[in-house]
Amino acid sequence: MSEGFPLPWARPFQVGLRTAHIMAMGLVLGGVALGAGHGRLKASIAATVVSGVLLFALDLAKGTTVIYQGSGVAVLLKLALLGLGNLVPQQRLGWYLAATAVASIGSHMPGNWRHFSLIHGKVIRH
Repeated sequence: MSEGFPLPWARPFQVGLRTAHIMAMGLVLGGVALGAGHGRLKASIAATVVSGVLLFALDLAKGTTVIYQGSGVAVLLKLALLGLGNLVPQQRLGWYLAATAVASIGSHMPGNWRHFSLIHGKVIRH
């Protein structure tokens, strides 16, 4: 896996993207809770997906080891839960709430957990 490359502008860009991601995701989650159809949520879903993909791309650009670190595993688990929400629409809200919990924990867990490599059995920082 690659070491990545330095991105001096990444942190402020990441903060802005994360803010947009949380706002868009909040609209999707609230819309689902209130029974809004896909058509009404299309723009918020698109904003959530685009901002999420860009956030993960930034992490991968810093180093692909993120995929098997705590933070990357949290992202993959979140995506799986979102997928289950799409596969089982009558339980979508529950799956989306679980994905939100995983995302929050993944973003706020201690650095030693976020950067812990499940393959190497130790903390690996970019």
